[in-house]
Amino acid sequence: MKPVDSTVRPSKSGGAVMIETVADILEREIHPLIEAWLTRVEIEPDLIQIRLSHDERTGHLPHLIHDVITRLRLDSGTKAPISKAAAEHGDLRRKQGYTVAMMVEESRLLQVSIFTTLHKNATQLDFGVLLPDVVTIADEVDAQLKEQMLRFMAAGAAKKATGD
Repeated sequence: MKPVDSTVRPSKSGGAVMIETVADILEREIHPLIEAWLTRVEIEPDLIQIRLSHDERTGHLPHLIHDVITRLRLDSGTKAPISKAAAEHGDLRRKQGYTVAMMVEESRLLQVSIFTTLHKNATQLDFGVLLPDVVTIADEVDAQLKEQMLRFMAAGAAKKATGD
């Protein structure tokens, strides 16, 4: 695990600002992040054509975001585990009637929401590690999308094979 390195730097107002890791910010901001993602989803005509409750639409996100946070906290060079939550999400979205394009759009909106959250918390970020962490986030979210698609397509193939 990466060491947590909290430092303090002066703010423009003369006070002090606690510097946090990207993982810590995402952990602290998980609920506003999910709501920001939902707001983006709810203005996408393709996504809102599938009628889901708040929990049905967002229930997977805490698990996916926690997988991102876990990945950010791994020592560099450590192989990241495959996200079980992502696989389960692929199965769920297929049952809910999503298309591949809809799932890709949800994943894109998750990255936008994560990066917007980081931007809103820029004064607390250690810019020395920000870019590598952004790369890690993008890689993890894309790996999750790949896992979702593998399960989504496997479920479709199984359905065809059984004639359902």
